Amino acid sequence: MPVTQNKVVTPQTPRSSSGVVTAANSTYGDTPTNTAVIFTAGANGARVSRISAVARASIGATELQLFRDHDGLGTVRRFMESKTLAALTVAQTAGQAPVDFGYSDSKPLILAPNEKLYGASGVALAAGIVFTVEGADF
Repeated sequence: MPVTQNKVVTPQTPRSSSGVVTAANSTYGDTPTNTAVIFTAGANGARVSRISAVARASIGATELQLFRDHDGLGTVRRFMESKTLAALTVAQTAGQAPVDFGYSDSKPLILAPNEKLYGASGVALAAGIVFTVEGADF
């Protein structure tokens, strides 16, 4: 959709995406290791209203990391935010509260055209940590 100048542009296409990380990342520079693409904005950019993560197995406390790739090429991924996933035991008798990164309709994350978000974990977990992203493309 071409964007018309001096007009309000609202999100057009609702989207959700997810990615799984299993290996640990300890690199905070522009080329972190062991990251996974969790969302790619469309050709006109995107508005992200939710990012959350859950573990698929029991785990000790770990840092969950977000990186953004402004041009969508993956060569430069900038560290942008992290949250703590508290130690937990995954069991069929107890629910797991997702880690919420704090984005919402009233506090969205705006992405440039084709920009990508990557997730990473400070601790390896063979079963993986699932990052989920909800938003809409412009």
